Amino acid sequence: MAAALLALKNIHLTFGSTPLLEGAGIEVAPGDRICLVGRNGSGKSTLMKIAAGLIEPDSGERFVHPNASVRYLAQEPDLAGYENVRAYVEAGLGPADDPYQAQEALRELGMSGDETPENLSGGELRRAALARALAARPDVLLLDEPTNHLDLPAIEWLESALKSTRSAIVLISHDRRFLENLSRSTVWIDRGIARRIDQGFAHFEAWRDGVLDKEESEAHKLDRKIARENQWMHGGVTGRRKRNVRRVALLWEMRQQKQEARKAVGSARMQVSEGGQSSRLIVEAEGIAKSFGDLTVVADFTTRILRGDRIGFVGPNGAGKTTLLKLLTGALAPDAGTIKLGASLDLVTLDQRRDELNPEWTVAEALTGGKSDKVTINGQVRHVASYMKDFLFQSEQARTPLRVLSGGERARLMLARAFAKPSNVLVLDEPTNDLDLETLDLLQELIADYSGTVMLVSHDRDFLDRCVTSVIASEGDGEWTEYAGGYSDMLAQRKGQDLAARGEGRFTGIKPLASAPPSDKSGAGTAGGKRKLSFKEKHALETLPANMAKLEAEIAALQKAMADPALFTRDPGKFAATNTRLAAAQAELAEAEARWLELELLREELGG
Repeated sequence: MAAALLALKNIHLTFGSTPLLEGAGIEVAPGDRICLVGRNGSGKSTLMKIAAGLIEPDSGERFVHPNASVRYLAQEPDLAGYENVRAYVEAGLGPADDPYQAQEALRELGMSGDETPENLSGGELRRAALARALAARPDVLLLDEPTNHLDLPAIEWLESALKSTRSAIVLISHDRRFLENLSRSTVWIDRGIARRIDQGFAHFEAWRDGVLDKEESEAHKLDRKIARENQWMHGGVTGRRKRNVRRVALLWEMRQQKQEARKAVGSARMQVSEGGQSSRLIVEAEGIAKSFGDLTVVADFTTRILRGDRIGFVGPNGAGKTTLLKLLTGALAPDAGTIKLGASLDLVTLDQRRDELNPEWTVAEALTGGKSDKVTINGQVRHVASYMKDFLFQSEQARTPLRVLSGGERARLMLARAFAKPSNVLVLDEPTNDLDLETLDLLQELIADYSGTVMLVSHDRDFLDRCVTSVIASEGDGEWTEYAGGYSDMLAQRKGQDLAARGEGRFTGIKPLASAPPSDKSGAGTAGGKRKLSFKEKHALETLPANMAKLEAEIAALQKAMADPALFTRDPGKFAATNTRLAAAQAELAEAEARWLELELLREELGG
């Protein structure tokens, strides 16, 4: 086994009187792809900061190989004190690194380096921080929520870049698809300790549920054993003093064990306060358009949304998703075209910026408007403290000012506020931000069971696939297209072409496939100099579909083999080889699909 590049052993850390980490540890070897998972507040980011050397634990060991370089991506990057983004990225280079690496990383992420920190958006801050972490090409990359504030093209580019890097990676993310595609090992931070399985996130949840079921069974056995010993204490004590002392001591130990056991954090219990039934027609838009100066955000878009539809809006940052949503809900008037809204609409909106939250409000005031200590959900009057518990808030947090809440707590509070209002149309703008995976699962179930209509903006591919019945996607230059199904269905209908290839050349290193047709090196052409497909290009067009079908069949077989939960235990070597070949086959398929689409577009451009 290769020597560890970075290791944490028996880490203990307590904030105030509450233990956060109690003997947690992690070991990172060359080539590792580890995802750190756990509930909000479980200590994932804290353990990552300890690994980065930014926090000193109360006790425990931190080891970094003398020749290993480590780079850390924080959730909230700080560019204060830097003249521009280039200076910030170059400051992260090692003594032997070439400054060109910083400029190259910035170019790949769609930035010049001349941007000033105070003018950066959330997405640009994140890309600057990624450039700093990636430019040094470290031995270990510690990435805390790297997809925060990134749009779908950026997330897909980052995923591709991380797959090809030589760096070992430790990753925290709430993006399920991102974790599934990148991780090979999973470390679960739960009640202060770290449990590891040498399988990716796709296998984690089944394993976690098994661990929790076993714990519950053991706790039930302990309860029954304590009950038996209590019965003996009250009526079965004999004259054998030594035996009695031993049994009493054992009973005390069992009671102490039960008292000290840290129970798993419960799940949120979300419930939407539903209004009356709306009309069958929710929105009908005909030829609508919207521009801001010379920027066309929506151009001649037509759609019809009916009761019960679940519509997802996707596209790069700045494409106009929120603007289109406002047009369709009547919050913004179009420059051209008509919008007809249905009757009896009770519309509730969740704003991604959370601007409506006053930081000086308490949690209770935010939920009740400060008018009382009661909320009404589906006609049932409940005390605000009881309703707070449904969203994992403690009763004592009722008087907590919003300014001290974590990102996850603010996200849950926004959901609690939105769901307390009667509605038959939910408009959710980035509802998944800062939510942990368990709460995300519950939100998905709630949307699935909701009897009204849902319109949502999200950059979470798995969330879109699970929740929506159709996707309205930006094609660039104000053009929008509606696709049946979820995000994966949209990609299939686009024949494998991702969002970044749909006229969005302004972003990163992903260039539009049709923007630069390959030159005809064969020199073939008509007498008039008109470009023709070369023999090699024609041959590729004919053979690529069969090759793609073959790769798809191989990938399906490999995925079936990887789905065997006993494979790793039975044959670790075969598991590793299968996993490596699966990643390679998926990369080959993506490359083949991109090449085929490029040639197909070129063929159409040249008239056959």
